[in-house]
Amino acid sequence: MFTFQACCKINLGLKVTGCRPDGYHNLQTILYPVPLCDDITVEESETDILTLTGIPVGGIPGDNLVLRALRMLRDKGFAIPHLHIRLHKNIPNGAGLGGGSSDAAGMVRELNRHCALGMSDEEMERSVAPLGADCPFFVRCKPVYAEGTGNVFSPANVNLGGMHILLVKPQESVSTREAYAMTQPRMPETPLAKLVRHPIGEWRELVSNDFERSVFPAHPVIREIKEQLYAMGAAYASMSGSGSCVFGLFQGKPVTSGLFEGMFVYGAQL
Repeated sequence: MFTFQACCKINLGLKVTGCRPDGYHNLQTILYPVPLCDDITVEESETDILTLTGIPVGGIPGDNLVLRALRMLRDKGFAIPHLHIRLHKNIPNGAGLGGGSSDAAGMVRELNRHCALGMSDEEMERSVAPLGADCPFFVRCKPVYAEGTGNVFSPANVNLGGMHILLVKPQESVSTREAYAMTQPRMPETPLAKLVRHPIGEWRELVSNDFERSVFPAHPVIREIKEQLYAMGAAYASMSGSGSCVFGLFQGKPVTSGLFEGMFVYGAQL
């Protein structure tokens, strides 16, 4: 038996730069890990079982990404025994935080370790890419500048260590497909990798998420959350991915009492 945690991520800026023949989109973004984690316990069993607890995820259990990751490894010829997987969800779905992708990548990473599969980080990144665009990032869970579909990585010159983060997700979610359909791809004049070199106090005017232009009119509550985070003193606030979660970065610990009633709220120091 083994237990591990699967963290989530935020996007520091997100630029949709073009459409691809395969139906995906090219983008520029910085993926940054956040210590909000799902908890996963794995042990041998007579048959494959997935037990879900915590935040409801919906959907068909057999389609859960952790089981798809397990099937993918077996399809590659790895002899992995039947497993009972207990997945406790702390990361909300439909938030733009990559929780499902993190679970899948973590499953591959930990099975590689505990079952001695012998896969390198690069091999794992290639293997999990078909499971989701964010999956390769979660193999290593280190800040990266991402291009392509989000799977071409280079070092990110960003360190948020010591800052406080607040994640706020309203009850409504955003369809990723809908968000992309309403976004017009365009190449930014200045690459995102250069923009984040500015002091974080200047990011509000420089580092933006292209999805906000189409998502905010359709989901005004998400815009209101971002405005509230700035009113609370955030140095920078943005929607993560295609939403609906919004994050704020603060120099000190923010006070949230009486705010964001009925919403998912998580705070931590990075």
